[in-house]
Amino acid sequence: MLELFYQGNVIFMGILTILLLIIIAITVYRTIQISKGRVDHLATFRHLLTRIKSVGLFALMFGIFAQLLGLYQVFSHIEQGGDVAPAILAGGLKVSMIPTVYGVIIFLISYLIWLGLDNQVANKSE
Repeated sequence: MLELFYQGNVIFMGILTILLLIIIAITVYRTIQISKGRVDHLATFRHLLTRIKSVGLFALMFGIFAQLLGLYQVFSHIEQGGDVAPAILAGGLKVSMIPTVYGVIIFLISYLIWLGLDNQVANKSE
């Protein structure tokens, strides 16, 4: 897994990891609030929970952005080098997809967390 982190560009993968840590921090904070019963205004609290989903969506978009930059670099090298073997092209395309896959995974995690916490808040309010 660490090899994929380095292949996907340390800067982009690092930013995506920071976004995942932000999602985890927000989740822990909101879970503590729910467990201690500190949900005063239900609508406001549910709106604050959407930040988890929003950060996950940003991670997805950032992963796609990183892939586009990677593709741009691959095609620039192909343009400079001329004739390129299909295996080299496929390898470059594979590597450019690593941040996108990581961004999708982060988004799915954030969406599932949001769904679970929102359901938990809705059940507590009944």
